Amino acid sequence: AEGDRERTPQPEQEQAPRAAAAASPAAPQRPPLLDAQEGRAFAIGAPDEGSEGPEPLDGPNGAVEVMNAPRRPMDDELPPEPLDNPRRLLVWPAPDPSTEAALTERGYRPVLVHSREEVDAQTAAYPAALFVDPLTGPITRTALQSLREAAVAAEVPVLVTAGLGQATRDAAYGADPAVLLKALAPRDSEMHPPRVLLIEEHAPVAEALTATLEQRGMQVARAATDAEAVSLATQLRPNLVVMDLMQVRRRRAGIVDWLRGNGLLKRTPLVVYTSAGIVDPTQFSRLASGETVLFLAERSTSAEVQGRIVDLLSKVGTD
Repeated sequence: AEGDRERTPQPEQEQAPRAAAAASPAAPQRPPLLDAQEGRAFAIGAPDEGSEGPEPLDGPNGAVEVMNAPRRPMDDELPPEPLDNPRRLLVWPAPDPSTEAALTERGYRPVLVHSREEVDAQTAAYPAALFVDPLTGPITRTALQSLREAAVAAEVPVLVTAGLGQATRDAAYGADPAVLLKALAPRDSEMHPPRVLLIEEHAPVAEALTATLEQRGMQVARAATDAEAVSLATQLRPNLVVMDLMQVRRRRAGIVDWLRGNGLLKRTPLVVYTSAGIVDPTQFSRLASGETVLFLAERSTSAEVQGRIVDLLSKVGTD
């Protein structure tokens, strides 16, 4: 793993954020994200009992056909690359000022989208990627799934940021990472579960994530490093890649390059997370025993993290 992991103060373990009620991103009133010392919880909400979210997902008779998606006709107002300069980057929700400044400096033009139709309207300009970065507003699994489907159908790579925290099971209710990740993971068919490639060097964190993903019906393969993930991906051919941001190779070939080289980058969403505080070895035993679980929170906004995210977007958005 490159660099030191982010170590920012975490909320007290017994005071993790309560679940926030999910609301459509297009609705006029948004529920506020909950305050915590490290960050606010994702407002994805808990699934109804016996429900895993809108079905069917991808595959035959699904919400979107991934293969052979027709290209939209050219829009005179959205010239394709290289005429569209700086290059468009679809974002949801609106980026915070520091992130927007970092993207602009790297040559991107952030374009806010809220719906499938807004993604479709931008595809003629060949945007670099769809960047989901929930720092300034709540997200819902239904809207996230819809945006992901539109981006995959338009062959636009998808990058999602997240943060991981640690809390008791009751305190973390409604912020289960698996709810977000299942909404992001395409499936080959209704008969096959999503295949998730998890890249995490710390075994207790990887085991906790694997357990919650498998409980939601996903198949998980774990690699300890980005380099190991490349070898594993050849066997797995993942539908979703989830990894600690600090393990992304910045200057050398890694999983992003493998996905691109095998024609999978534009249909395989990437989720990168920051896990400051939960990698304290003294807390690993609580995860292993089930005393605590992982919950979704805001990612770190340190200069190092901001730089790594922009670097990764540059990798993802390279044709």
